[in-house]
Parts: sequence; structure tokens; C-alpha cells
Amino acid sequence: MAKKKSAAREFVWLQCTETGDLNYRTSVNTKGGLPESLKEGMKKFSPRLRKHTVHKIKRK
Repeated sequence: MAKKKSAAREFVWLQCTETGDLNYRTSVNTKGGLPESLKEGMKKFSPRLRKHTVHKIKRK
């Protein structure tokens, strides 16, 4: 039997700060609060600009 995943994880979108595109969707652990590194933003690849830019969390 497969174990049921806990409801402490939530899916969020990562939005590019320069273009405003929602490029990535990822799950984060919300049980203990969001880590500071995620609140500040992550460096991810932006296909439109073809370079790495800061992406911040966007909840739909």
C-alpha cells in the first residue's frame, strides 16, 4: 500500500520579477513556515530573456 502524503505541502508558482511570467510550479513545505531563501526569491532560468533571473513565489 502506498502511504498518503501529508497535507503540509502546497503547490506554488515561481514568477519572474523582470517579465512577470509564471515559469515554474513547485511544491513547498508550509508546515514550519516558508524558508527565508524562498521569500527572497530564487535564481531560475527565464526562457523569454534567455538568462537567469530572480523568481518569487506567487500563489494562485
